[in-house]
Formats: sequence, C-alpha cells, structure tokens
Amino acid sequence: MLSLLSRKSQQSLLGIDISSTSVKVVELSRAGDYRYRIERYWVEPLPINAVHEKNIVDVELVGSAIGRAVSRSGTSLKNAAVAVSGSSVITKIIQMDKALSNDEMENQIKVEADQYIPYPLEEVSIDFEVQGPSAHVPGKDDVLLAACRTETVELRADALEIAGLKAKVVDVEAYAMERTFSLIAPQLRHTLDNENITAAIIDIGASMTTLNVIHSGRTIYTREQLFGGKQLTEEIQRRYGLSFEEAGLAKKQGGLPDDYPSEVLTPFKEAVLQQVTRSLQFFFSSSQYNTVDCIVLAGGTASIDALDMTIKNKLGTHTIIANPFADMSVSNKVDVKKLSADAPAFMIACGLALRSFN
Repeated sequence: MLSLLSRKSQQSLLGIDISSTSVKVVELSRAGDYRYRIERYWVEPLPINAVHEKNIVDVELVGSAIGRAVSRSGTSLKNAAVAVSGSSVITKIIQMDKALSNDEMENQIKVEADQYIPYPLEEVSIDFEVQGPSAHVPGKDDVLLAACRTETVELRADALEIAGLKAKVVDVEAYAMERTFSLIAPQLRHTLDNENITAAIIDIGASMTTLNVIHSGRTIYTREQLFGGKQLTEEIQRRYGLSFEEAGLAKKQGGLPDDYPSEVLTPFKEAVLQQVTRSLQFFFSSSQYNTVDCIVLAGGTASIDALDMTIKNKLGTHTIIANPFADMSVSNKVDVKKLSADAPAFMIACGLALRSFN
C-alpha cells in the first residue's frame, strides 16, 4: 500500500510542494525532541501550464524545476515527501475489528475496498490509518481509508525521479497542512486561551484557494475553489500594459503607479474577503459549527499588505498570517529576510518535511 497517511518515516526527507506556479523545497532537522531547524529551502518558479489546478501536465518540466530547486537549495538529501491535492483523494472512515493486525487489516481492506471506492481497484493506490476505538460501533476501531488514482501518484514520483530524488512518501495536502498547524497552534493559544481551537486555514495560491478547518488538531473539513493571486497579476498586467512576468514581479517588488492601491489592490482584497466568507459559509452549512476561533492565511497571496486586517475587521474573527518557521532556528545558509517573506507559502512543504520526525 501507498504511504498517504501519517506513519513515521525512518529517515530525513525533503518536503516538496508542487503547486500551480512553483516548486517549494525545505529541509528540516531536529536535535532530539527540541526545536526544529531550517537547514535549506528554495522556491523555484514553474513554466506556465506545467501544472494545471494542481495536476501535473508536463512531468519533464516539473521534474527539471524540482532539480533546479534542489540544486539551488544546496541540500544533499535524496529522499523526499510530496503530496496530492485533497480533490484527487477519496477519504472515508470505516470500522474494523480491533483484534486485526496491520497485515490482516490491509488484506481485508483490499478485499472490501470496492465498496468504498468508485474506481477500478487496479487504478488506485490505497492507504489506511487506525484512528482509535469507534464511538459508534463497540469493539471496533475507526480506520481512515485514503485512495488516490495511481496515475496521479506516479506522476509525482516520476517528477522526483527526473530530479534525481526518490519519493519515499506521497501524502495528502490536507494532512501536511494539519501537521504544520501543530507548530502554529501554540502561538494561537497565547491569544485565544483555548486548547481545542477550531481554526480555518485558508491557503490562497496562484489559481486555487483551499479551506482546511482543523478542530482539536484534526482536519474536519476541506474544500477547494478556483480563485487565487493570479487574478491580481492578470489585472496588473491588463491595467498597466505589462507582460505576465513583469506584472508578477511588480506585485512582489512594488513600483506600480500611484493608483494601484485604490484601483487594483483594494478591489482584489475585497474579492479575497468574499471568497473567504463564501468558503466559511459552505463549511457552516455542512457541519455542526457556526463559527471558527481564528483564521490562518497561508499561500503566497497571504502576504498582501493588510489583507489579514481586512478580513479580521470585516468578519470579526482573529486572523493571522501563517509562519510555520516562527519558532525554528535557522541555518546560516538560509536568507532569513527572504524566508520571512516566503513563509506563508510553506505550510504544505513544511508539513511534508515534518514526516521525517512524526
């Protein structure tokens, strides 16, 4: 079976997040049970359309970009963890006898999997994780079953192979995000005074926005929608007559005309607010919850000036910008200023690198 879930790795792994516009690589270390240390990291742009809506379109281009990212980061690690998006994975809680060993459970799941998975079994990769005693069926354990099309998994493994790496773990983005949130949660408890925080992590990428809701450290809801920072880049491109690449650089580095904040940036922030509000409404309407304790903004778009305050002021919910590296030490080989700017986009990559330790 495939390692789609959170069993411990026995070796150091590079965390590699393949998004629609870039490859993010991070290497972490830890001395005993003490704080983590960022050893190496890099962000490498992807050619346009190499990845479409988190699906690899051109494996050679993606593999080459990963190779460049690894080389420029300076890491010597050759084993890696990557992730598939939540929309490409089917997850289901099933009940199984407590007395079964892992091998027996695996065999039984293979026999019964066609009850839960709407694809031919020869086309999917399956994994499972025992969650603990079932609250609904006495004498049985709840088991989390995860299944993904093998083609989706193999494309990621093939891209790593092109880069000279081996895919030791293929995770699910939501679980990588959950793992990273464990680093951020202690920061929130100082302000919220609540051990059982319900947090909405809103990851705003270039073309996709993902909502992950975590309660008491566990993912309880995830939803993807087409919306991202690319729309701001395209508006800059259209309004100021720039190429897409020039617009992207201007968005990050500044130097745009005086009307940019009022005419372009503010309307985009309002659009982000609308997407956040809509995503939360979907969650509330499909669950027992009608509020969240906090909002954590992640992804490259999260760094837009005062976006967190716009959302906090309009929704009245405590809102922070994600920084999974806030309590880590940093190698002298890492550009600290650049790392700080890139940190919100590293929730998934960091969670993948954490597979080295938990």
